[in-house]
Amino acid sequence: MTSHQSTQTMKPATAAKKLGVYLEATPAEFREGVVTRAELNTLQADPPQWLLDLRRDGPHPRPVVAAKLGVSIAGLARGGVTEPLTTEQIEALKQEQPEWLAKERATQAEVRKETARIKKRDAEREAQQP
Repeated sequence: MTSHQSTQTMKPATAAKKLGVYLEATPAEFREGVVTRAELNTLQADPPQWLLDLRRDGPHPRPVVAAKLGVSIAGLARGGVTEPLTTEQIEALKQEQPEWLAKERATQAEVRKETARIKKRDAEREAQQP
């Protein structure tokens, strides 16, 4: 008996998410087809110029915008940012430092500090177990 291994494919939206790019900004041939695991690996290992440009200049999807601004995705929404932003727009926001951005960055810093405290506490408890 021979085994037939099928090629694993994914929707363009899934591939775009894994690549960290905004789907609507990708080339039509990327959006209209399916992406195999091998193609995704190739795009990650040796990105074409369009992918390099998108990663550098945007528009960026919300998770990338949030990371670049140092806030959560929910924080973006609270700040009224619902559309993808370009790198230039993100840099302008950093320069302007609107009140919502300062507040969300402070909130995110507190969340990180609390997460680190809990992780340390749990590690200490684990070390005390017989």
